[in-house]
Amino acid sequence: SITLNQQDLSAFLWSVADLLRGDYKQSDYGKVILPFTVLRRIDCVLAPTKEAVLAEYKLRKEQGMPPAPFLRKASGQSFYNASRFDLGKLMGDQDNIALNLRAYIQGFSPEVRDIFDHFEFDTQIDRLAKAGLLYLVTEKFAKAPLHPDRVTNHQMGLVFEELIRRFAELSNETAGEHFTPREVIRLMVNLIFVEDDAALSKPGVVRTIYDPTAGTGGMLSVAEEYLTDMNPAASVALSGQELNPESYAICKADMLIKGQDVGNIAFGNTLSDDFHPGETFDYMLSNPPFGVEWKKVEKVVRAEHERQGHAGRFGPGLPRVSDGSLLFLMHLLSKMRPAAQGGCRFGIVLNGSPLFTGGAGSGESEIRRHVLESDLVEAIVALPTDMFYNTGIATYVWILTNRKPEARKGKVQLIDGSGFWQKMRKSLGSKRKQMGDADIATITKLFGDFTEAELARVFDAAGKEVGTVVVTAGETPPAPPEGGCVKLAPLSRILPNESFGYRTITVERTLRDDQGRVVLGQKGKLKGKPQPDPALRDTENVPLTEDVAAYFAREVLPHAPDAWIDPEKTKVGYEIPFNRHFYVFEPPRPLVEIDADLAEVTARIQAMLAGLSA
Repeated sequence: SITLNQQDLSAFLWSVADLLRGDYKQSDYGKVILPFTVLRRIDCVLAPTKEAVLAEYKLRKEQGMPPAPFLRKASGQSFYNASRFDLGKLMGDQDNIALNLRAYIQGFSPEVRDIFDHFEFDTQIDRLAKAGLLYLVTEKFAKAPLHPDRVTNHQMGLVFEELIRRFAELSNETAGEHFTPREVIRLMVNLIFVEDDAALSKPGVVRTIYDPTAGTGGMLSVAEEYLTDMNPAASVALSGQELNPESYAICKADMLIKGQDVGNIAFGNTLSDDFHPGETFDYMLSNPPFGVEWKKVEKVVRAEHERQGHAGRFGPGLPRVSDGSLLFLMHLLSKMRPAAQGGCRFGIVLNGSPLFTGGAGSGESEIRRHVLESDLVEAIVALPTDMFYNTGIATYVWILTNRKPEARKGKVQLIDGSGFWQKMRKSLGSKRKQMGDADIATITKLFGDFTEAELARVFDAAGKEVGTVVVTAGETPPAPPEGGCVKLAPLSRILPNESFGYRTITVERTLRDDQGRVVLGQKGKLKGKPQPDPALRDTENVPLTEDVAAYFAREVLPHAPDAWIDPEKTKVGYEIPFNRHFYVFEPPRPLVEIDADLAEVTARIQAMLAGLSA
């Protein structure tokens, strides 16, 4: 056997596809290759202690003791296999390969068997056996050089990533659901760690990281890599939950291979069955599904909201049933380590609707109100469109924390990262753009420096864009080239929390009868007072930063002297009109120029018509 680098290793494992061609659809290759890769890696990891484990198993059986704890100890891992087989031994009996392979899988400890159950590996054994391929495929994997002394856990993670990506490209229709582009994860990880770099590089640091929509475990892996690169002595505990069985199996296998405690990776719907109740974490990352309805779990979620209120996860309010992404945001809020114990910072990717959907008093507005009035929102970063495999829509990374540095208290930083991208050589599904290292570094620096900034776009005399420069507050923009110009657009803005809030006031007008006389109330507290006219009732949104009476006197009374406010109907709302803060007004050209152009075009048309009629 040979030592391969990661690319060659992925290619070697992928070459199994040549055996499957014809009997399997391309998009199903992964269903064979991924579980077999996991099986071979675990096979190699357990090889050195195989004999010791079998001897221990025989001894404990004879003593009538439960063998599991002794077998874990003997294997030197958190898992073991008690069957007499390994992949090499299976090769010795071609006729009984299916039977023996099943016996081998059954010999694993429960957390490993669980991985193969969720891969539905049994089904693949049947399918390969029927096609007469089972022996050939197993033989190929039995030769794969996946011993830990040849391939480190980190490399193994990268090999896995590469296989998943290839597999995702082939079955493009669902790839995006279980796969967040690597550069989006890297940006998010940079943002949640950048302010803590000093604390994280101390020796003996222990940190917990959680992802409630873990997919194949990409976010957890990248976060762990970041921390261990920065501080090899750091110890990182990863937790997560995932709904898709195959993604769950991949995530769990990836964690097992890296030596993580796979008991922290749970299977199931995070919204209806939280498998980490009462736990809190130092850091969290999530890319929940965009705009997916939550009708299936509505009963459970509503019950938790109504019965437990703020003691449960969904205290602030419930979004409309057509989009559950804010439920994940609230779920994360409930998992934040309390500030008194060191606090928490998390990043979540959301589409545009959580920024502004829902008026004052709606579930969405109440959730925004909760996070802004509690001063939890640190920053929101707009990503380029066409960044995800299954959708081209605009997306935003929200960074929330309960331990804001002094300078950030009471403020939110908005960063428009939508212009930082390169076109991909070959698009993958809806993904046509990617962020390079320099783009990620620019956005991370703007966030880390907590500064306002503009983007200066430099145009030459012909009107062609020749470059861009980030101009932070207090710096001078670049000088325009000869005959060219420089256009400035906001890039980073820092705003007080209350600038996103408003009061919706209800403006009443006097009810008059047919003769135009004021109708007065007849009984109760309205007796003798003018009655309101429902047909003339109107609402106005008054920014929280303004005095309602002053606003009313200025904007309403001049047009309707008989109007008044019904204070009982006043509601407070919050919205984050992201694009409004980055809109740059370009004045139209002077009329004289437009007229001159029109005259010239008209003259040309008349000349042409004259030519035709001649």
